[in-house]
Amino acid sequence: MTILTYGGGCAFQARTAGPLQHGPRFSRWSDRACLNSGSIHYVVVIVRPEDTEITQLAFAARRGDRTALERFIRATQRDVWRFVAHLADPKLADDLAQETYLRALGSLARFEGRSSARTWLLSIARRVVVDQIRAAQVRPRHADVSDWQAAAERVQQAAGFEESVVLEELIRSLDTERREAFVLTQTLGLSYADAAEVCDCPVGTIRSRVARARDDLITSMRDSDTPRRRFA
Repeated sequence: MTILTYGGGCAFQARTAGPLQHGPRFSRWSDRACLNSGSIHYVVVIVRPEDTEITQLAFAARRGDRTALERFIRATQRDVWRFVAHLADPKLADDLAQETYLRALGSLARFEGRSSARTWLLSIARRVVVDQIRAAQVRPRHADVSDWQAAAERVQQAAGFEESVVLEELIRSLDTERREAFVLTQTLGLSYADAAEVCDCPVGTIRSRVARARDDLITSMRDSDTPRRRFA
């Protein structure tokens, strides 16, 4: 944990990684904490060590270090793949992840480190998925059933599968905005501030979407007679 001092205002970066929990003031639920002492604001900045390393690799890759570029891709490819697989058809995840890196490499020279490189990369991944969805909407659909209905049917057929598999299906049945907020914060471990940057919306909106996603998941599991698990 690092403490920075400012003469005014309040700035912050990412929060710590670790198990989801309530209680400690600087847990995964906290994005920042500003402690006033006279005219000086003490700002607690909690940085994920892996995010710092990934950002350093991105800067090195921008300078032409091919080894750093390879390490950057290896360090981030799992998160990118999981993110796009949750937002789009998992069968397209490989292609979407590849397109994400192609766009990232084309934009790497303009990366300035205003956010972590991982946040920047996931923002690109989100735009790739949005573009894919828009392109798919232009093409004629062959299915007569809506996406959420298909997801619900898959959940009903999953009674004999492990709970984790059922949960994946339930997450897919979430509203798109709630799903991406939930995946970013609860699956990939981004702070609410970083998730808000990826989704280009206020932090409060991310908090609201995550809370509603939890409610939706609990309701879906209850309705499908799936063993309940806590999301708190």
